Amino acid sequence: MQKPPELSQTREQITALDKSLLELLSKRRQLSLNVARSKEIDVRPIRDTQREKELLERLVQQGREQGLDAHFVISLYQSIIEDSVLFQQTYLHGRANPDTQKQHYTVAYLGARGSYSYLAATRYCSRRQVEMIDFGCQSFDDIVNAVESGHADYGFLPIENTSSGSINEVYDVLQHTTLSIVGETTIEVGHCLLTKPDSNIADIKTIYAHPQPISQCSRYLSQHPNIKLEYCSSSAEAMTKVIEAENNSVAAIGSAEGGALYQLVALEKGLANQKINQSRFIVVARKASAVPSQLPAKTTLIMATGQKPGALVEALLVLKAHNLNMSKLESRPIPGTPWEEMFYLDIDGNIATTEVQQAIKELERLTRFVKVLGCYPCETVKPTQLSQAQLLIEPDSSKQPATKVQPNAQAKHTRAYKAEDTQLVCQHIQLGAGQFGALQQINLPIDNTVLATQAKLIKESGFQAILLNDLKNQLNEPQLKQHAQVIEQAGLICIMQIEQEQEFVIASQLANMLMLAGKQMYNPDMLALIGSVNLPVILERNTMASIDDWLQAADTVLSSGNQQLGLCESGIRSFTHPEQLSLDLTGLVEVKSRSHLPVIVNTSFCVNKDLLTQHAKAAKQLKADGIVLPQQDGVTQADLIHSLYQA
Repeated sequence: MQKPPELSQTREQITALDKSLLELLSKRRQLSLNVARSKEIDVRPIRDTQREKELLERLVQQGREQGLDAHFVISLYQSIIEDSVLFQQTYLHGRANPDTQKQHYTVAYLGARGSYSYLAATRYCSRRQVEMIDFGCQSFDDIVNAVESGHADYGFLPIENTSSGSINEVYDVLQHTTLSIVGETTIEVGHCLLTKPDSNIADIKTIYAHPQPISQCSRYLSQHPNIKLEYCSSSAEAMTKVIEAENNSVAAIGSAEGGALYQLVALEKGLANQKINQSRFIVVARKASAVPSQLPAKTTLIMATGQKPGALVEALLVLKAHNLNMSKLESRPIPGTPWEEMFYLDIDGNIATTEVQQAIKELERLTRFVKVLGCYPCETVKPTQLSQAQLLIEPDSSKQPATKVQPNAQAKHTRAYKAEDTQLVCQHIQLGAGQFGALQQINLPIDNTVLATQAKLIKESGFQAILLNDLKNQLNEPQLKQHAQVIEQAGLICIMQIEQEQEFVIASQLANMLMLAGKQMYNPDMLALIGSVNLPVILERNTMASIDDWLQAADTVLSSGNQQLGLCESGIRSFTHPEQLSLDLTGLVEVKSRSHLPVIVNTSFCVNKDLLTQHAKAAKQLKADGIVLPQQDGVTQADLIHSLYQA
């Protein structure tokens, strides 16, 4: 066996390659400026999603020839494209506002260095390659006053969080300021328990935090009822109290990055109730900015409709008439005017366009008061996605299935009620409306290290999601949270099957998607429960249920509010052999003809492993929208998955 190179030599080669990669990325970034200059002259949209798809398809193929995983290539270039788009937007926005361009800006934000507002401001200025001069403030009013008085160029105000919702105090401040919104930025909020380096959880008696993190980490805090909570004006103040404490009995909730500025360590991470926890900040300035028409932009306005029936609906119909999407609607009471409210609207549109200008003119005629708070570039870049089939084979538009509409009763599951196919969308997985997905079922309990190894193989085989079954065997929230994190880190969707309300409470906070076990199909309370959650859900058929019973249960879910519903056929029992399950492929055809809901087929319980391939292919040929395959030790199913995507 040939002796491998010295480790130090290999590391030196990797370091040299990393340096070269960074140099190439920098050159690519600078070339994107030429694209921006061209679009500035031709006034073309900043994004060309069709070209992005063609680029990704070509790169996936070239990467495969170099032995690179398609999903790795997609993830890498999605980040590169996002950076390129935002870099071009910043350039064009600066060109449209030359009088505001400086080498440094004084920025007012809540708290001191290390606060989330500080991190958001730092990111915003860093993207624009300008120096930031700190101006920490104690309140939102202080931020606004600093900008209005000219002591600061920009003010950063947190406007909403994905966990705790809108920040009403900021909306109230916006009612009374002359400042304009000129930008936005969104940051990932990774709440950690920050302590001095030699502390441990048993020592902690008091936690300092801003009210927002306390709200967003309520479930974690409820597990430590003996720890006292102390409210602070910012996360930075909380961290300051910890570092100034005389002992190790105190901790703060904040970011690991912010804690590092105070020589604090993250004793525990992932404290937030939700896995995805983001905060959106708006940037205010004394003067409104001009946004070139080719940039994707948001326009924020406030309006008062007056007290008459249908006044708000009438105003919102104006947006619909001009094909404008309203991405946010918030209401706040008008001081001094009991029972009347001011409405805040975020519109996906540029005030430089005719559609937005005409809509505002019409709103002026309909409302008692309307004011544009600002128009600013949208910094949320939706990643270009390729379908699973495009990742594996050449795209073939001729294989898109035609929609068949067969009117029936007006129940919510019927095609008469909704003609087009429903599509379940959860991050990168799409089920229904011509999109097919592959799920791997894993039965609990399972060791987290084993799961991590299997998740990598499952991803490489072409699966898009893992379905965790038998939660009752491992109903431990910390363990399930670790499982969900491992699955997410592997680039897969985490689906949890629930059989009882206790499982629902935990799974609805950790999983990307839920499946209600067929045992609960006749339980109206459980149907209403999954119908009330804002997550995609799949309803498994009871092994003794008729098609009508199954679809009636689906109607109960839909009537409870959740329209992101799919169905799962896992096998039925016959009267002659009640101990055996068999796939009802005839029923699959009937459901697909009667309902717009996507249907997946689970082969884990009712198919002999020797016939698995034939049953899976049969389900795909009969227009199933997804397949669930059982876990088989040491067996990769890449060839089967590949053939299903091709079929």
